[in-house]
Order: sequence, then C-alpha cells, then structure tokens
Amino acid sequence: MPKRVLVLMSGGVDSSVAAARLKEQGYDVIGITLRIWEEVLRTKHRTIQVKEKKHSCCGSEPAISDARRAAHKIGIPHYTLDFRKVFKESVIQDFIKEYELGRTPNPCIRCNRFVKFDSFLNRAPEFGADFLATGHYARIEKSNGRWLLKKGIDAKKDQSYFLYAMTQDQLARTLMPLGNLAKTEVRKIAKDLGLVVAEKPESQEICFIPDDDYSRFLKQFTPDAEKTGPILNKQGEVIGKHNGIINYTIGQRKRIGIPHSERLYVVAIDRARNAIIIGTEKDGYGTELIADDLNYIAIHGLEKSMKAKAKIRSVHQAAEAEIRPFNNQVHLKFAEPQWAITSGQAVVFYEGEVVLGGGTITGTKIKEVK
Repeated sequence: MPKRVLVLMSGGVDSSVAAARLKEQGYDVIGITLRIWEEVLRTKHRTIQVKEKKHSCCGSEPAISDARRAAHKIGIPHYTLDFRKVFKESVIQDFIKEYELGRTPNPCIRCNRFVKFDSFLNRAPEFGADFLATGHYARIEKSNGRWLLKKGIDAKKDQSYFLYAMTQDQLARTLMPLGNLAKTEVRKIAKDLGLVVAEKPESQEICFIPDDDYSRFLKQFTPDAEKTGPILNKQGEVIGKHNGIINYTIGQRKRIGIPHSERLYVVAIDRARNAIIIGTEKDGYGTELIADDLNYIAIHGLEKSMKAKAKIRSVHQAAEAEIRPFNNQVHLKFAEPQWAITSGQAVVFYEGEVVLGGGTITGTKIKEVK
C-alpha cells in the first residue's frame, strides 16, 4: 500500500506542483487547504471587517477555489479545514502584540511553526497519513541519524530561513518535493500539466493585511497606536516628535520628518520611553545581537562558542559570525557590521547549505542611548 501524504495546497503554483510530483512518485496524495482567513477580527478593543487580499498565499476564498481546481486537475481529493482560530491566536495576535512592544515580527515563520508544522501536522493521523508535504523551496535529508534542513537549490527562492523552527520529529514526517527544483522549472511543470495556477502571481507581503498598510491595520486594534513620543538622536537629545512607534521599524528612512544634511534612519526603538532613535546610515550598522527562543536542527544544542554564517532577515546575505551560548540565549557577533539588526526578526545559523538552527532577536548593542 502506498504511503499517504497530505499536501498543504495554498492555491498557488508551488504547492500544486508539489502535489502533482508526489502523485507521480506513487504516493496516495490528499490535498488540504487551511481556511485561515477571518472575515471579522475581534480583539478586546475592536471588531474589524477584513477584506480579502487579491493574491493571498492561502486561506481566502479565491485561494481555496484555485487549490480545489488544481487538485481536481491532478486527480486527487481535496479538503478544506478551518484553522482560523489557531491562526488568529498564534499569528495575528502575536503580530499586533510585537509591534506594540516596538519589535518587528515575522508572521510567516509563526505560521509555519504553530499552524502548519504543529497544529496541522498533529491532525495528520485523522486522515491516516504518514507525511505532510509543502511547496517550500528547501530540502530535508537524513545524515548520521539526524534529520537536516538544507537550502533549496534555487538561491533566489530558498525558504529555509522560514523553517528553522522545525523539530526532528516534524522533519521526519515532512516532504518538500520542490527543494531540488528552480522556480522556472516548477512553472513549466505546472504549464505542462495544464494547471490554471501555472502563471499565478507570487503572493506578496502579509496575507492578512489586504492593502499591505501595516500601520493602518495595527491602528484598528491598538488604542494607543498613535500615541506620540520623542524622536531622539544617538546622544539621547530630543529632536522631534513621532506619531506612534508602530509606524516605525529599524532601518526605516521614510516618514521621519527631521531635516538633516544626511539621510536619517530609525536605528532603534525604545518601547519603555515610547521613543524612536534616529541616526545617519553608519549608525544603522551593528555587529552584535542577542537571541532567545532557540531551536537547533543539525546539532543537539550549543555548548560552546562556534563560528557559522547567520541571516537576520530572509533577504539578508548570510554573514560570518561567532555564536556564544549563555543561559538559554545566544550572543552573536558578526565579523563585519550588518545593516538594521531588528528585534523580533529571526536570526538563522548556517553551515554551508545546512541550517544549524536559529532564534528570535531580542536586542542589539545599537540602541544604547543614555
């Protein structure tokens, strides 16, 4: 009897081709789309009607329809499961809370960690499934008794950064059939199969913010979102007033409104004082960070200092660094200064193509203002 695999079908070309390839390989494939789209979002402060995003990555009615049509064309059953509650609690509410704290979260990592590879994977036995599969551009391999997560061969599409929180058990039960393919190959396969999603545009930005206006979204849920506060320079002097820290993130240049002979950037956010700190471009570079909420994949843990390459955002070029453990955190120091190290974002450690592990950035040396 063939192994049964549940394929998370977002309604896009990647997950559709992943399902088709697994069927060709002889698996018993079932397509699953998670309904994560909340038409109405309620918090303790507000109730908001949410409009659907045109090219959402998953969960909206158009995405569900596209996934269903792709599954029908491939010749596999398709089901839609309601995951709105866990998505709201694990992703949306965390997103709001993190911005209120002056941090910049990564909701895609949260979705992978708590929705797809935790809540959903735990339901696989209900379908008699042996594996979960996704359309991520990454590779899973086993070496010396340990499961490894490796970069996808298409450097422009590699998504290993977003998956660093996966556990050994989750990796053992997950298939990623696109890891050895380039995006151009995936689109060609979809076209050859006659899938309607073959030329579907990439999903962009955050799926639950239809107009990509983070500030507008956050203002709907945060009563004091537009609470004004001081803009400080690196010396701690008040040089202006901001209109709410949720409107700012590290490395931001626009909407600062302070005249200066050089371009100014947000280099730190001080939530305790409701202040943002600005500086010139050189002030936006840093060499150190602290991270917690750590997860290790290729190694059991970090017992002593080690050298590796580290990424501090998905589009960041991994840079040489030394990582030192202390308590349940790590102190990381880059060999060369890096731009806009941002609290709330993930830092992921690599050794060549292999993901060693990663964690959440909680602080940097750059925001020490007297």
